[in-house]
Amino acid sequence: MKSAGFGRRVAAPGGRKLVLVPGLPPRGPAEDLSGRGELKEQIRTVLMSRIDPSVAGRISRMTLEAEVAKLVSEIATEQRVQLNEAEESTIAAELTDDMVGLGPVEPFLDDDDVTDILVNGPFDIYVERHGKLEKTIARFRDAQHLVNIAQRIASAIGRRIDEASPMVDARLVDGSRVNIVLPPLVLNGGTISIRKFPKRNLTIDRMVRQENLSRNMARLLQIAARVRLNILISGGTGSGKTTLLNAVSQFIDRDERVITIEDAVELRLQQPHVVQMETRPPNIEGAGYIPQRELVRNALRMRPDRIIVGEVRGAETFDMLQAMNTGHDGSMSTVHANSPRDALYRLENMVIMANLNLPLRAIRMHVASALNLIVHIERMRDGIRRVQNISEMAGMERETITMRELFTFQFRGERRDGTIDGEFVSTRMRPDFLARAAQFNLDRELLDAMEIVGGRG
Repeated sequence: MKSAGFGRRVAAPGGRKLVLVPGLPPRGPAEDLSGRGELKEQIRTVLMSRIDPSVAGRISRMTLEAEVAKLVSEIATEQRVQLNEAEESTIAAELTDDMVGLGPVEPFLDDDDVTDILVNGPFDIYVERHGKLEKTIARFRDAQHLVNIAQRIASAIGRRIDEASPMVDARLVDGSRVNIVLPPLVLNGGTISIRKFPKRNLTIDRMVRQENLSRNMARLLQIAARVRLNILISGGTGSGKTTLLNAVSQFIDRDERVITIEDAVELRLQQPHVVQMETRPPNIEGAGYIPQRELVRNALRMRPDRIIVGEVRGAETFDMLQAMNTGHDGSMSTVHANSPRDALYRLENMVIMANLNLPLRAIRMHVASALNLIVHIERMRDGIRRVQNISEMAGMERETITMRELFTFQFRGERRDGTIDGEFVSTRMRPDFLARAAQFNLDRELLDAMEIVGGRG
C-alpha cells in the first residue's frame, strides 16, 4: 500500500503501534552530530525531495517521525554513509522538528527541567534550568531557518510576522508564552523567547519542600485565601509570581464562581466554576484590540465571587481595585515590582495612567482600602525563588500607606555549594485580619502560623 507523499506504507504491518527506533534511549537536546553538519544537510536535501509537506502536516508526529527514521536509514544506505542507530534517530527527530515542530528548540519543550528558552539569533540558544541560564549546543541552520520557525508559530494563531510587522506575542498549543522579534528591530537575525507552561501545577506543599517559603508562611497564605483576603503578589520577571498565584488559588472554595483575566492564559485553577478570559491583540489592520481593562469591566457584570487578574500593568488597575472595594473579596493579582513598597508605587502610577484626575491621596486611600496582603517573591542569585516578604496593609498615616510585616526572609550568608543561607522569620505581629479568621474558625491556626504564643504578639 502506498502512502500519500511517502511512497511507502504509513501503518506498520499488522497494525502495531509505530514508535521511534526501538531500544534507543530518548533523545535529548545535548545530542549533536558535531562535524557532520554537511552530512545532515545532504540527507535533509534528499529527504525533503521525497516527502510531500502537505501530507506530513496531516499525520501524527509519531507516525511522521517513524517514517522519517526509515527514510533516513534508506538514504544513508544509498549515499553509502555509515550511521549508527542513535545518529539515525537524532537526525530523524531533528528533521521532524523542522517539518512540524519548532526546529532545534523543540527538544527543550519536552524537557521538564527547562523553564525558559531564549533564542538570540540562529546560533545562540540559551535555556534556563533550575533558575540559571546556560548556553546550549543547539542552533538553527541560518537566519532564514529561524524566520521560518517564527512564522510557523505566528501563523498557528492567525498572526503575521515579517519585516512589515516584526514583533508578535503568541501562545503555543501547550500554553507556553512566546515573544518574537525579527529584523529590522533586532540585528542578530531574530529572537524567540519562550516561557514554558508547566505540565503540572506546583502546590504550596511542594513549594515548601523546595524552600520557596516556610510551612508557616504557606499556612498563612492558605488562611488568607480561605477568609477571602485581597492578595497582590509582587516580584521581578521570572520570579515565580504566577506560579505562586496558582498555588494560592488552590485554596479557593470549590463552590465559588471565579473569573480569571490574562493577556495569555497561564492560570490553571482546579475549581469547577471558573471562567477564563483572555485579551485580544489587534489584527493585521490594527483593529479588534480588546485590552484587560474592558475584560475587568465586563467581568463585574458576570456575577463573580472572585476576580483574578493574571498581571496588572495598566489602566485596568483602577477597575481591579474598584472590584476589590465593592464586595468582590478574595480577588488576586500580580505586579512587576522590586519590593512591597515599590508595588504600591506601581499601582499608584498605573491608576494615574487611567486618566481619572484623582488626587494622589485619594488614589492611595483607594489602594489601602482595597488590598489586604502583599506577597513579595524574588529569584535569588542561587536560582531559588523565595518569598521575601508578606506584608499586611495597615491603613494610612497622613499621605503614606502603612504596612505591617508578617514574615520576612533573613539572609545569613552563602553556603559552599553556592546556595544562599537564610531563614523565613515570623515578626509575630498580630494580623488585623485575625477577626475575619475567627469568623471561619481559623483564628487559632493563624496565631499558630504567626508563632504567637498564648494569642499575644
